[in-house]
Amino acid sequence: MPGNQPRHAEVRGRSPGLEARTSLPRGARPFHDFATLLRAEGFPIATDQTIAFLEGIALLGPRTMRDIYWAAWSTLAPPPNRAGEFDALFHAFFHVEAGLGTRAESMPEEDAPARESGSADLDPAIAERANESGQAASETEALSIKAFEAMTGDARLALMQRRLQARAPQRRGYRRAPCRRGDRLDLRRSLSAMVHHDPGALRPVWTRRADRFRRVLLLIDISGSMKRETDDYLRFAHALTQALPAVEIFSFGTRLTRLTPSLRHKDIDRALAEIAPSVADWQGGTRIGDSLAAFLAIPRFARASRGALVVVLSDGLERGDPDQMVHAVRRLAARSWRLAWLTPLAADPEFSPETAALKAILPIVDHLGIGAGIESLCDFIEGSARLGATAPAPGRSGGHHGHPDHRRPSPHLATGRPAVAGRTDAAADLRPL
Repeated sequence: MPGNQPRHAEVRGRSPGLEARTSLPRGARPFHDFATLLRAEGFPIATDQTIAFLEGIALLGPRTMRDIYWAAWSTLAPPPNRAGEFDALFHAFFHVEAGLGTRAESMPEEDAPARESGSADLDPAIAERANESGQAASETEALSIKAFEAMTGDARLALMQRRLQARAPQRRGYRRAPCRRGDRLDLRRSLSAMVHHDPGALRPVWTRRADRFRRVLLLIDISGSMKRETDDYLRFAHALTQALPAVEIFSFGTRLTRLTPSLRHKDIDRALAEIAPSVADWQGGTRIGDSLAAFLAIPRFARASRGALVVVLSDGLERGDPDQMVHAVRRLAARSWRLAWLTPLAADPEFSPETAALKAILPIVDHLGIGAGIESLCDFIEGSARLGATAPAPGRSGGHHGHPDHRRPSPHLATGRPAVAGRTDAAADLRPL
C-alpha cells in the first residue's frame, strides 16, 4: 500500500480540505486516499460512501486484499460500465503499481479527467473573486467552512408548517382504511359486526386506500452565485423536514452532500452546526450536471426521487457542459412525480432564461418559479399539490410516471362502486353471504 499519502482524510461529519478536520490513523489513510483517487477519476463517490468504506474495512479486519476489494466494490458502488476501470485503479493503487495512483491523485485540477471541457479557461484567482461577489458562477472548486449566525423563529415558516398538514401533496397508499363511501367491501368487519349486533340495523363497512404525504426531495445549490440565498434555503429546508414525514435534502456546488440527518434535529442552530463542517464546497464553483449525475448514480440516493416532488433551488448558471445537465434533469424528471426549478433570478419581472442549460430544460421541468426568500418558497410548497392537476411537462419521459397519482387507477375505481353501496337496505344483501 502507498505509505506517503495526504495527511488528512474524511471522518464522519467532516470533509477533506478543511483545516478543522481530524487526522485518520496512518493505517486508514490509504483507504481514504483510494476513494479520493476514484473521485478524481470521475467516479460519483459521496462522502457517505467513503465513510462506509472505512467502516467496512474496520469490520472485516481485513485479512486479505480480497476483503479490501469487496469492501470497496460494495460501498463505493462503481457503475457497471466502468467496472474494468475500477479494477485497474484498485490494482494500480494497492498492488505493485501503487505509484500510478499517487501520480494520478497529484495531477493538476485542469488536467484531471473528471474536469469538463472548457474548465481550463477560468483562472482560480478570477473565480475566487467572482465567488466573493456572488454574482457569477464558476466551475472551479473552492473548499471552505461556512459560519452561521444564531437563527430565530420565523412566523412565515411556522405558518407554512401548520398549513402543510392539509396542503402538502399526497398520494394513495397501499394500506386500506374504513370509510363511509369506499371502493371495496370489508367483508371481515361487516360479518363481525353482524355477529355481534342486529344484522338488519347495520350498514356494510367499506374501505379505500388511505392517502399519504408524498415524498419531497430538495436539492439546494450552495455555489458562490447563490450565497445570498443559502441561509434562507437552509432555514426553509429545516422547517420542511420538521413538518413532513418524508423529506430528503441534498446540497450541491462542486460536490453532493446529504443534509437530511442533520436537519432532523428540532433545534435549527444544532442542525446548522453539524452541517457547517460537513459541507466542503460552500460558495465554491458550480457543477450542476456533475452533481445531479452523482445523485442519480447512487441507488440509495436516487430512490428518494421516485414518485417524489423534486424541487431544485438554483440559478441554473452551469459552467460545465449544458448537455450533461439537461440529460441529468431529464432522468430526474422521469423518476419524479413533478419537478420544479426555483431560481432567485425569476424575482425580476423581466426575467427570461438566457443560459443554454436553462433554455434546454424548460420543456422538461413542470414548474419554473421564484426562489428568492422565505415567502416565495413557502408560497410554492403550500400550492405544490396543484401541480398534480396539470399534465406533466411534455419534455419528460418515463411511462406511467406522468400520471397524477403516479400509478394506474385501481380496477375497482375503473369499474365503479358496487351497486349495493348506494342502497339504503344494503345490509340485507349480505345475508346470503
